[in-house]
Amino acid sequence: QVQLVESGGGLVQAGGSLRLSCAASGRTFSSGAMGWFRQAPGKEREFVAAISWITEFTYYADSVKGRFTISRDNAKNTVYLQMNSLKPEDTAVYYCAGRRLRLPLSAPEYDYWGQGTQVTVSS
Repeated sequence: QVQLVESGGGLVQAGGSLRLSCAASGRTFSSGAMGWFRQAPGKEREFVAAISWITEFTYYADSVKGRFTISRDNAKNTVYLQMNSLKPEDTAVYYCAGRRLRLPLSAPEYDYWGQGTQVTVSS
């Protein structure tokens, strides 16, 4: 089993920054990928960013490209999402997800999910 715990959400003004963390515990990953997703009220969950556990490859949604950066610390089994130049439309619950299968980073399939952390961007 794998447990994923997100932290770092909060309230920030438009143009501000937040850094989300996702700590993995249990039978953690030595391959595959980690991803960040978000879900705004009344909307479907959408992909935000993904990173491989074993390469430096990353992949981003067009809506966050150039503003968000995903990174990882393998020693800490932790993945981060640095969010800059935040906009009100970035307001959502942010979830991290993990998988062991080596699929393309654009693949939406993930096996493990965290409980989510709220990000609210005020205008």
